[in-house]
Amino acid sequence: MADPSSYRPKPGQIPDSPGVYKFRDEHRRVIYVGKAKSLRQRLANYFQPLTSLHPRTATMVTTAASVEWTVVSTEVEALQLEYSWIKEFDPRFNVKYRDDKSYPYLAVTMNEEFPRVQVMRGHKKKGVRYFGPYAHAWAIRETVDLMLRVFPVRTCSAGVFRNAASAGRPCLLGYIGKCSAPCVGRVTPEEHRELAEEFSDFMAGRTGTYIRRLEKQMTIAAEDMEYEKAARLRDDVTALRRAMEKNAVVLADATDADLIALAEDELEAAVQIFHVRGGRVRGQRGWVTDKVEAVDTAGLVEHALQQLYGEESGETVPKEVLVPALPEDAEAVSAWLSGRRGSLVSLRVPQRGDKKDLMETVARNAQQALVLHKTKRASDLTTRSRALEEIAEALDLDSAPLRIECFDISHLQGEDVVASMVVFEDGLPRKSEYRRFQIKGFEGQDDVRSMHEVIGRRFKRYLAEKERTGEWGDGEVPAEDPEDDGRPKRFAYPPQLVVVDGGQPQVAAAQRALDELGIDDIAVCGLAKRLEEVWLPGDDDPVVLPRSSEGLYLLQRVRDTAHDFAIRYQRSKRTKRLRTGPLDAVPGLGETRKQALIKHFGSVKRLRQATIEQICEVPGMGRKTAEAVAVALARAAPAAPAVNTATGEIMEDDAAPAPAAPAVPAVNTATGEIMEDDADVTARPRAHGTTSTTEKYGTTSTTEKYGTTSTTEKTEQDT
Repeated sequence: MADPSSYRPKPGQIPDSPGVYKFRDEHRRVIYVGKAKSLRQRLANYFQPLTSLHPRTATMVTTAASVEWTVVSTEVEALQLEYSWIKEFDPRFNVKYRDDKSYPYLAVTMNEEFPRVQVMRGHKKKGVRYFGPYAHAWAIRETVDLMLRVFPVRTCSAGVFRNAASAGRPCLLGYIGKCSAPCVGRVTPEEHRELAEEFSDFMAGRTGTYIRRLEKQMTIAAEDMEYEKAARLRDDVTALRRAMEKNAVVLADATDADLIALAEDELEAAVQIFHVRGGRVRGQRGWVTDKVEAVDTAGLVEHALQQLYGEESGETVPKEVLVPALPEDAEAVSAWLSGRRGSLVSLRVPQRGDKKDLMETVARNAQQALVLHKTKRASDLTTRSRALEEIAEALDLDSAPLRIECFDISHLQGEDVVASMVVFEDGLPRKSEYRRFQIKGFEGQDDVRSMHEVIGRRFKRYLAEKERTGEWGDGEVPAEDPEDDGRPKRFAYPPQLVVVDGGQPQVAAAQRALDELGIDDIAVCGLAKRLEEVWLPGDDDPVVLPRSSEGLYLLQRVRDTAHDFAIRYQRSKRTKRLRTGPLDAVPGLGETRKQALIKHFGSVKRLRQATIEQICEVPGMGRKTAEAVAVALARAAPAAPAVNTATGEIMEDDAAPAPAAPAVPAVNTATGEIMEDDADVTARPRAHGTTSTTEKYGTTSTTEKYGTTSTTEKTEQDT
């Protein structure tokens, strides 16, 4: 615990101007970011006697070891820089709202030639119009299904679109009138884009124009006695009205606004946002946060506004934002929002009328969200605490293992050997700390040796990080590193418990790796899959936890997570290796020129038969590269010919038939029967070493290689 007076700057050193400041701990990690109209006045508040500070503020200043600041010209710049640094450094003492779910949006991809309507989650993309967010994806699909009657915009994926275009036939939606079928040219790109624009306008709240237009067309069709057309238009109007009814009118003056409400206690806060467009609620979302800093309602509102609009621009920022309390720098925040939108944004607290009533509804939603979150968290926290206590008791640890790291090895018959490391903190996965390893010390299959290598590499990095920061070694404080940006470093934090996927040999290997590095304050255990036994180093008998134990459930979850993570990495490496061809070994040959070679010659086989002069004819190919291609293909073994497994036929691309290859009867792989044109197979002797057919329970295994066939047949023995 540091004394704030040890790093307190002199008052004359701090400028009396707007700016942003950062507190760093003794390891140069940024732990808090703040902004101020006057840096001198704001920073002076942190260096009061600890008894006069809020407990959370006192904890922060005693954790910190230094403070630094950046001067800006305006409060709006300070607001933007504060948001950027909070996103970059992820300080532990700053309020950070976390989405309680990934909300789906209705998106129209206006950046494509034929815009597509679809459900999207995650980060927003440039050139895509978003509507929402919605509580459930099925709500979006119901709305879209109703609107496709009137606005038959494309909804298919790029692959389906290409397949339909190449086949010359639209998909089912094209046949039933819910897609204008631009894939087969029923509408031009301009007409389809106009449909997408009308769809977007309707979703944006401009609904009256289209309803009135359809009603007028319906009346004209009825007067002209075109009753079928009038009936279709009537159904279109009904569908649009049903889509509108899904979003009730809450503000009669067609207001575009976002309403933000908070519910909070001493430890946590929940925020709810209603997105109102055209007087209707078009989306809703909510966040929950721990109050890790001393912050009031106005401060929480400011953080919520930064989180909500920090990466938005244009019409996604509404004309009006209604909040329960104005931030301290309300004018600066309003100017910042106006800059994000490109026009004036009003930030205010509703005092009366429909907007105040709707704000009370949003506040009730926030209160219910906080109660639900606390109920879930209390249950989860109790379970996780009990699990950690049971693990500590079973393994005879001094304290509960708040950070657990688990390692697993994965390979396929000794090839592509990899390892995974997953991290659980407070019983929950911390995915940003997951790591993957490639086994480099040897080749082949040896799980014990692999585990020893991975544990050693992980904790060598940990010791190197400790030595760099001065936590380990001679105890001297290191010189300030100009390249240290304050972000948490990889492998910087040690676990209280290392779990390995395996039994006694793997545990012994992990413990030996720690002993060789001189680390004696980290516990090690292994979880064997066979009987879910927990193995400790040096013990001949395992620790058996009850099947109903929460501690065993947590260890199983940690082990299974590491296992899945390792398998995914191993599969990705294997897939990449299998996709590697002889051209990948040519230095300086990029993907573009590889594709040009294949396109020019048609196949690798034809390319292998080409001369250097013929290769040089390909655009972009010089003689040196052509020689390298020829050498690489000459060194690579020729690929075996493809086999048609349905008929047993050897498929040659375009080469001449193999010379002197003996004729081989075709085999029916469904029954195992040898197919002859007009010969009696029972009267014909088999050539030794040429064909051997094995049939077992009506199945046949056939292997062909380079123009010969070897078929194994095993007849059932009469008993």
